[in-house]
Amino acid sequence: MSPEPQTQSRIKRLLGARGLNPRRDLGQNFLIDLNLVRFVAEQAELSERDVVLEVGPGMGSLTGELAPFAGAVVAVEYDRNLYDIARTTLAGHHNVTLINSDALQGKHSIAPGVLDAVREQLSSSPERRLKLVANLPYNVATPVMSNLVTSDLPWERMVVTIQYELAERMLAAPSSADYSTLSVWLQSQCDIEILRKLPPSVFWPRPNVDSAIVKIVPNPEKRERIKDRQFFHEYLRTAFQQRRKQLRGLLVGLSPELSKSAVIDLLAELGCGENVRAEELAVTTHVELSNRIRNLHRDAAGI
Repeated sequence: MSPEPQTQSRIKRLLGARGLNPRRDLGQNFLIDLNLVRFVAEQAELSERDVVLEVGPGMGSLTGELAPFAGAVVAVEYDRNLYDIARTTLAGHHNVTLINSDALQGKHSIAPGVLDAVREQLSSSPERRLKLVANLPYNVATPVMSNLVTSDLPWERMVVTIQYELAERMLAAPSSADYSTLSVWLQSQCDIEILRKLPPSVFWPRPNVDSAIVKIVPNPEKRERIKDRQFFHEYLRTAFQQRRKQLRGLLVGLSPELSKSAVIDLLAELGCGENVRAEELAVTTHVELSNRIRNLHRDAAGI
């Protein structure tokens, strides 16, 4: 049985009984439109083979919609007070592992305890696959999604609520103000779709911005074009670290064999001018440039 629906009155009642208020510093904006909660769960398209990672379950409303259809749910709640509430409301769901922890270890990796819990559930069957399904707290949305893409976990889908402006950054085109490392990193490996734009009124407390429900699915063909994902990630962080600077000067430090003239030659081979900036290059061009720089380094090292 699912927990009692997450209405505004229920949230106020449960928090008020403990003398608590939502913590804006933790991005606690509860999704109170029950149709949207169910929509998120439906878009996950869950089956017994799925292990769900949910970051920021709050009081367990979405968790209760996911658990009956998933093989297992690993729900990670940072706030001890919300964790205690969720532990009570989800007590009847024996396939839910509720963790009171930060989902991240710094900005660049998922917390080891979370990874261990996910891998334990995945290991129960070779057919199990991972899906991230969550009303993500705004302050951790970017690193959670980016680190999952970076990881070696067999993830199959993300269905998440995030800030609408973050969704726009993820889908941004070259030469736009929102085009960034995140745009290229995700678009180079995934298919991204905004399923719904959400007004502040569907949350409590109301955020000051619009939100979006986004679906992200890995694209194997795109991913195969990247010869070395770790090198590509380093390349992107270097290329976009000072977005207004010319790319030829920024990339020199990526390899001892790489001079400004060598970068200019590589850019010319790809039909780019020597004064081009990272924000002007298409995703596919960034992938190809990274591959060529990597190959230049490996050839010089005799690898």
